[in-house]
Amino acid sequence: MADHTRKLAALVGSRICHDLISPIGAIQNGVELLAMEGRSGPEMALIEDSVMNASARVRYMRIAFGIAGEGQPVSRPEIQSILADMSRAGRVRYDWTLTQDCARSDAQHVFLAMMCLESAMPRGGTILARGDDAHWLITGPAEDDRPSPALWSMLTGEEGVDPLPAQVQFALLPEILKDSGAQVEILRAGSGLTLRLPRA
Repeated sequence: MADHTRKLAALVGSRICHDLISPIGAIQNGVELLAMEGRSGPEMALIEDSVMNASARVRYMRIAFGIAGEGQPVSRPEIQSILADMSRAGRVRYDWTLTQDCARSDAQHVFLAMMCLESAMPRGGTILARGDDAHWLITGPAEDDRPSPALWSMLTGEEGVDPLPAQVQFALLPEILKDSGAQVEILRAGSGLTLRLPRA
């Protein structure tokens, strides 16, 4: 993928997320006001859960697919807030163990890696993100025959297939890492997978 094309795609992703987050936030505020007025019930709970999920996913995708500016940090509280809201919305839980802020490019790489594992976790489970000074380790109970072995091969820089829209993270992550001459390493252990990524 040419640099110009990838940057343009990232700008489109950022624009979509930017335009969606405001109306979603307005709906959240409206739900909170209705709750303060005592309007509750299963319908309100469903709306509240759905809008929280939508907000979390837009914030998540803004980091995963948007522009990762040079030197821009993402605070640990922001990351934990996004992942906590994502965890409440489905069968996958996210455990971010780092205690410090991180570069936005690192957050982008980790979020894309998490999406790869999530797509291979039909029964759900917990995705653990941890790291040291040189690498990120993203671990989960993922299956390497889901969604396709060819996608996992693409992740490590081998010739792959044309991904479906829900699988675009498998194509995007290795392309981004290629800029620095790095690639994903897949470690298999028991019933889980670990994706090992270099830190920015």
